Amino acid sequence: MTPPAADPGRTPRGDDGGGPHQRGDAHAAGAHEAGTRALLDAIVAGDPEQTVRFGEVFNGLGNRSFGMLLFVSTLPAFIPIPGVGGAISGPLVILVGLQLLIGLRRPWLPGFIARRGPHRSALARFRNLLAPWLTRLERFVSPRLTALLDRRAASALTGLLVVLVGVLLSLPIPFTNFLFGALLLLFAFALLERDGKLMLIAWAAGAAAVVVFGILSGSLVQAVAEWVAMARDKLA
Repeated sequence: MTPPAADPGRTPRGDDGGGPHQRGDAHAAGAHEAGTRALLDAIVAGDPEQTVRFGEVFNGLGNRSFGMLLFVSTLPAFIPIPGVGGAISGPLVILVGLQLLIGLRRPWLPGFIARRGPHRSALARFRNLLAPWLTRLERFVSPRLTALLDRRAASALTGLLVVLVGVLLSLPIPFTNFLFGALLLLFAFALLERDGKLMLIAWAAGAAAVVVFGILSGSLVQAVAEWVAMARDKLA
């Protein structure tokens, strides 16, 4: 699966009030990179019963590869069975977040995960479900403030928040899977569309979720304490 080089239906926008050179850079980036819809269309094209391996979804995407991997890793969160979606999606999301946190340039997956993934039919259904929202979203997003996404500290902050939201997703907190899943998709879209402004919104929303659902409820603190105790016992 090789993503398309461009999305003819996507109209790039310049940065917020930037000069002609700045807007030209944004236009050039949008002209040579397919939008999220086009990427998803390329992934779901083919045999509906064929498995889309996690190890293949980010091939050829360069600095947007983490966005696509995070997007696909978040999909199980929307399985309408209590406890199942978070148990599958949470660890995958945490793995992606940790790699952003430590500054890897390209995603890495262990073989037993890289060889697995959803069927194209499942991705197609999710793509169709998201299509109206993607159409609206792509009217407002564009490659802008990309330097913000590429800075080491910014990548670390993104990774930290993705890890924490992934931990919350994996916990049995009632009626929150869809909420955390939507929040993680916001991070994924910001990475896929190379939109620094959208990432700022994702940071704010992610921090708010961590504070409200994690720290104030005590769920996140308790989970971290349990993991630290478990690690200490294994090292003892």
